[in-house]
This record gives sequence, C-alpha cells and structure tokens, in this order.
Amino acid sequence: MKYFGTDGFRGEANVGLNVYHAFKIGRFIGNYFNKYNNGSGKIVLGKDTRRSSYMFEDALSAGITSSGSDCYLLHVTTTPSMSYVINSGDFDCGIMITASHNPFNDNGIKLFNSFGEKMEDSILELLEEYIDNDKDTIKLATGEDIGRTVDYSQGRNSYIAYLIQTVTRSFKHRRVGLDCANGAASSIAKSVFDALGADTFVINNKPDGFNINVNSGSTHIENLQKFVIDNNLDCGFAFDGDADRCIGVDNEGKIMDGDSIIYVCSNYLKEHNSLENNEVVTTIMSNLGLYKALDRVGIKYVKTSVGDKFVQREMSERGDILGGEQSGHIIFSKYANTGDGILTSLRMMEVMIENKTDFSALTRDLIIYPQTLENIKVTEKEKVLENKELIKKIKEIEKELGTEGRVLVRASGTEKLIRVMIEAKSKDLCDKYAGEIIHVIENTGYVK
Repeated sequence: MKYFGTDGFRGEANVGLNVYHAFKIGRFIGNYFNKYNNGSGKIVLGKDTRRSSYMFEDALSAGITSSGSDCYLLHVTTTPSMSYVINSGDFDCGIMITASHNPFNDNGIKLFNSFGEKMEDSILELLEEYIDNDKDTIKLATGEDIGRTVDYSQGRNSYIAYLIQTVTRSFKHRRVGLDCANGAASSIAKSVFDALGADTFVINNKPDGFNINVNSGSTHIENLQKFVIDNNLDCGFAFDGDADRCIGVDNEGKIMDGDSIIYVCSNYLKEHNSLENNEVVTTIMSNLGLYKALDRVGIKYVKTSVGDKFVQREMSERGDILGGEQSGHIIFSKYANTGDGILTSLRMMEVMIENKTDFSALTRDLIIYPQTLENIKVTEKEKVLENKELIKKIKEIEKELGTEGRVLVRASGTEKLIRVMIEAKSKDLCDKYAGEIIHVIENTGYVK
C-alpha cells in the first residue's frame, strides 16, 4: 500500500504525514462507520506524547465529527490500551496517533478494527483512494447529524484496572525499574506496578512533547541496564513511545529482548500445560538461537513476515496464544489482540515469582547468536532487492554460513530502508558479511 505500511501511516509531521492527511483520514473513517452503523458511528481516538500528536488529534476529531460519527478521546494513552478499550466497549474502530519508537519530529496514524486488531487491508485500500482523490466525495454533516466529541479518559483508567486484575501474584519486595521513554507509558506503568506492591523505580517519565524516545526506552536499553545495576534492582523493563513493545533487563544487567521473552514465557506455559498447540509464532527476524533453544525443549514455532499484525493474524488462524517479535512486540492472546509492553512485563514478573528465582536464571539455557543489523537508506527498495549481484552475494554467504548462521535482507515496511541482518558464530563474521552485502547495495545506484 502507498501510505499504510506494516504499522500504520508514518512520516515526519507535516512533511510526510500532514494535518490534511489526518483530516481526510478522520473524514473517511467517520463516514465509513457512520454509514455502517446507520448514523451512529463510534470511534475512539488516542495519542502519544509528541507535540504534533495534539495537532493530529484535533484534525482527526474534526474529520470524524464532520462526517457524522462520534469521537471518544482517550487523550495520552498507550496503543494497547486503545486496543483494549475498543474490544471491551461498543466501538466501531480506533485510531492511535503515534510513531512508536521514532524520534519526536515523526508521527503516525494506526487504525484498529472493532476487535482491537489492526484494520483490514480492504478498508485501508479504500481509504488510500480517498486520500489521493482531489475531490472530496463525502458530504459534510449538518445540524443534529454532526458528530460529538466525548472525553473518554475513563477508558484508560479501565485499562489500568484490567492490567492489575490479570496478575495473580504480589510483587511485594521486588525492586523493579521502568523506562517509560517519555512516552505514553509515563501515565500508566508506574501506577500498575505500585498497585501490585512492587518497589518501583522509574526513569524517563516526564514527557515534554520533544523528548519521546530521546536516549531512552526500548531503543536505548543501555540506560536501563546501568540503572538496574546502579540501584541493585531485581529487573527492569523498557517501553517504546506508545508502549506496545517491551525489552527487559535482568538483575545482572543483561538484555532480554523479544526472543528471550518468548523463550521464557513459552517454557513457563508448556510446563503448566497451557501452551496451546505447543507452538509459538515468531517473525523471520527472530534469532537462530531462539529456534535452537525451542527445538531442545520440544516447542514448535512458525515464522511470519515482520510486523505484529502478521503475528496476530497467524496466531488467530492457528489458535496459538503466544507470539511476537524480537523487537519486543509480544502478543498474549488470552489477554490482548495486539502487542502490549506493560502486559508483557507483568507476565515476565509472574514467571520470575512463580519460579522463585532471579531474572537472570530464566535465560541461562538460551544462547543468542551474535547479530549485526544495518539500515541503508535507498530511493527504490524493490529495485535494490531485485538486483542480481545482491541476490548472488546473499546466496554465497548463505552457503558459507550453512546451519550456523543466517542472512536476511528485506525492505522496511514503513520507511525507504533496506534492512540487512546477519547472524553467525562470531560478531566479526557478522560484521564482515554485512559489510560485503552493504557494499553491493551501495553499488546499485539507489542508495541515498
């Protein structure tokens, strides 16, 4: 699709994604669900802490109400809370304003269906046609048909209460660090852990509109690692801007990414005869070490394209209850229909407490292969991937690595980037092979 990639419509605020786009998205969605519900469309709207999120909130709200639907404002909240509110309430769809882990000058718009899942492609395709149409084919509502804007902050409070009641163990005497990335988790995460009895230590929870993800959160995990060690904490959890990701840090300061979390939680569920189909869903970006570890304990796995929406769809089709991405999008379908960073941290806490061990012991049998990840800005993603020399080089490296490594070269779903990932027995090998592939890409003529 032209605008909506794997995780919504994203771009620099008022450059790649502007206020007119937002208004038209609101117009289309408001009209579509107003017609669908015979003049009573109900749409819930949330945002992260970026300065531009307030501007996009106004534009979307105006578009929705001018098309006759009602707009329920969650204000600053997390993406998973949006999904929860839609699924637990009588809403037609939801819109989340966020660019996730991107810097503050970017923003994005994510759309969710009435089940709290990513919006169907068929509707997004119609929406894109409307965005590109110079003529506005939707009539403005008038009189009593104009929609209402409703303050619905109670929805966020209901989500907090829901998170707390999913936990069956007290966190008393557990020293936990939280990095809220100066994002949406700032208004939710600490209150949840406090209510469960934890001694909660929080960093990066004072958003000012510009500091979201700046040297903080799941993409700058080194800060939480130091914080955990310096304060002698039992563990730590870092979220991204909209808190649909979680990266953990154990008591020794070691990173626990999405692969580690899937390994720990799948083992726990299997031991308790609760891992449906004895299977988890991963993406092609998951580490080779995860697959070898799952093989050793007899847990099956499925691989999807990158993007939590693909993970969720596969889980739904197969009836699996656990899946996710290396980046920290973890889906527990018993509790949620989308990745939820705070929910993930709660599940990890329960595993630690139930096993009566420290965090570091949970991953001692998991050996993660060294990995090199590089992003190359390009002008034509598809043409780069079709390059014959690149295809030849990838095959050469795959042959040399055999079963002790992996090569993955793919296009980003949200940006004009080619992502290169190499896994091997040593970091030196990873860097060597990544350098060879990047050299070939640079010679295609499509690198910015």
